[in-house]
Amino acid sequence: MIRFWTLVFAILLPIQAMAAPVRLKDLADFDGVRGNDLVGYGLVVGLDGTGDSLRNAPFTEEMLAGLLERLGVNVTDDALRSKNVAAVVVTATLPPFARSGSRIDVSVSTIGDAKSLLGGTLVMTPLKAADGNIYAVAQGSIIAGGVAVEGEAARVVQGVPTAGAIPVGARVEREVEFDFAAVQNIRIALRNADFTTATRVEDAINRDFNRRLAVAQDSGTIVVEFRQLGDVNPARVLGRIENLLIEPEDRAKVVIDHKAGTIVMGEQVRISRVAVSQGSLTLRVSEAPLVSQPNPFSAGETVTVPRTMAEVREEPGIGFAEVSSETSLSDLVEGLNALGVRPRDMIDILKSIHAAGALHADLIIE
Repeated sequence: MIRFWTLVFAILLPIQAMAAPVRLKDLADFDGVRGNDLVGYGLVVGLDGTGDSLRNAPFTEEMLAGLLERLGVNVTDDALRSKNVAAVVVTATLPPFARSGSRIDVSVSTIGDAKSLLGGTLVMTPLKAADGNIYAVAQGSIIAGGVAVEGEAARVVQGVPTAGAIPVGARVEREVEFDFAAVQNIRIALRNADFTTATRVEDAINRDFNRRLAVAQDSGTIVVEFRQLGDVNPARVLGRIENLLIEPEDRAKVVIDHKAGTIVMGEQVRISRVAVSQGSLTLRVSEAPLVSQPNPFSAGETVTVPRTMAEVREEPGIGFAEVSSETSLSDLVEGLNALGVRPRDMIDILKSIHAAGALHADLIIE
């Protein structure tokens, strides 16, 4: 049986037309105040037989031999039979202004055929940035993200046991050189570029300092010339700016997730006058083969005769329904619900209304 547009799940989340005031630090990033990605390649030991098969993961075997050799143990590749070791990729983010000796969190993921990292310990692993320099060293016991149990005929996996984390598992060994006190101006980058929001940020900063310090360069960048205040501490100025309350503005959007059947629409969505008609179609195909068997002692043979039964049924839907001009989100949702339109059908209706040019919003299909 094939049913077109099977109902999955849908959520309509109305969002206020004018969002509540939000701190500027939650809307934007500040130039120079950013983290740096780190990555490393290491070994996890102490696994309970759930590590890499060394013959299937030669890189693990090579790393294990190199580790033992650095520790003063000479061993040949043929002597390595352990399944308690796994090769992993270690990732972390070096936060802004991190100082030597501070600790950061790391994530660990297998790259071989290891089945679980539960109970494993990461051996000292250097973490490098994009410039190739080592900025931190990671080591410690892994907290795995799941569990796996298996027997000869079945295997049950809950979560992701091949990935884990080590809270504060890396120590910063090298600092990123950045003299924040010598900064002459501050550039604010909005995470969602919008001219209205940018001008509101500009006005809020100038109003708070009672002078023209901020200038919106474009929809996503505001420059603050704080040196006009004299010899001030940039950190104190930034701390004052980032706590200013801003009412963000955004474009009207309709986000559709086909896989989950989810619809999210903002309050700014508007629909022009349009007529909508909707129905659904069900196609049922079933097989009931017949077996034709010859009489006893006859020269014939048994054959299977296929028999297919097909049924097409059009379920009753709504007739033409008129949506008036400049309909708001609440009116649209109320009208579709009153007509008994299912969430999956709402997706098709919204796509068709957008194709007709009557949906005044960005349609985002994921």
